[in-house]
Amino acid sequence: MDTQARNDFPVESSLGTLEVKIDDTTLRDGEQTAGVVFANQEKIRIAKLLDEIGVHQLEVGIPAMGGDERDVIEEIAHLGLNASVLAWNRANLADIKTSIDCGVDAVAISLATSDIHIETKLMKDRAWVIDSVKKAVAYAKSEGVYVSVNAEDASRTDVDFLVEYAAAARAEGADRLRFCDTIGIMEPFRTYQVIRELRERTGMEIEMHTHNDFGMAVANAVAGIHAGANWVNVTVAGLGERAGNAALEEVVMALKYIEDLQLDMDTTRFREIAEYVMKAAGRNIPIWKSVIGSNMFAHESGIHADGVIKNPKTYEVFSPDEVGLVRQIVVGKHSGSKTLELKFNEYGIELTREQAAQMLPRVRTMAIELKRALFDKELVYIYQDWKAEQKG
Repeated sequence: MDTQARNDFPVESSLGTLEVKIDDTTLRDGEQTAGVVFANQEKIRIAKLLDEIGVHQLEVGIPAMGGDERDVIEEIAHLGLNASVLAWNRANLADIKTSIDCGVDAVAISLATSDIHIETKLMKDRAWVIDSVKKAVAYAKSEGVYVSVNAEDASRTDVDFLVEYAAAARAEGADRLRFCDTIGIMEPFRTYQVIRELRERTGMEIEMHTHNDFGMAVANAVAGIHAGANWVNVTVAGLGERAGNAALEEVVMALKYIEDLQLDMDTTRFREIAEYVMKAAGRNIPIWKSVIGSNMFAHESGIHADGVIKNPKTYEVFSPDEVGLVRQIVVGKHSGSKTLELKFNEYGIELTREQAAQMLPRVRTMAIELKRALFDKELVYIYQDWKAEQKG
């Protein structure tokens, strides 16, 4: 971030020179959104797009599913991407072998660690979990791949057991621990405390995998980074199960503008990639979506529009082109005369402040009647009618 930007947006951050890496799971957890299926060619295109903008690692799916899933993972693994290609696995040697046979360079080995999952879902005990993770990691490392050990439902796991689980995995060569807030019940203060304790007691690299059930996925991810986590698991536009995951674009831009930590990533393509992914998912990008929603840079309120016209930084933290959007001055119920002056200037019509003030009530009345902002043609009609009355 340049000096001027730092002066405009003062940042107090303790992250220093921490190197944060992004692991995008749009192709795995994103596709696990209820009702979402990506075609094979869509998965390949998404992988290429994410690689082009500089994502560090791609979690591309679950080879053990076989069929098309295995085939497309193998194809992605052989595209020659700059990003690491990671496949998800149960703590099952057959699963891991299938992933390795696909040609991926990294595997995620996932095991539930909370008692409620161990006892009611797996119908096992803690000793079985420790034994299983040790065997799985040992096998994966013997094959020379990078290993992320996932602690499913870590946010409801006894911390001492989580440390034991991490230590067992690390002893066999695991490269990092993925802390999964599987049902999104964490909040930033508790997240910070837990992740800091895990870093201090395990010495492992930690990845944040946060869900948005209470709207805190990004906040929890950032809190984890403050505590020493250096990987973040994200999805494009926050796509994911239930309320979704931490959004790629939100995490990256929050780190840049709130934490003064800039990742080497082409953010100008965020909107483009989100449009492709959401179309492939059969979903729309909400206009109010953080960072990439079209309303991020749409201004209607008279006070806001006037401020943005004078200096965009009055109401915009970053410029729209940074994420592939454009600024819009919207004319509607809440607009002011200054907005009308600017808008009509775009049409080649110069209004005086007095003329704009005279037309403003008509604009507001029509906006209320139509229950929306006005189109350019409607504004021109209002102007023509007003001008005709002035002559008459």
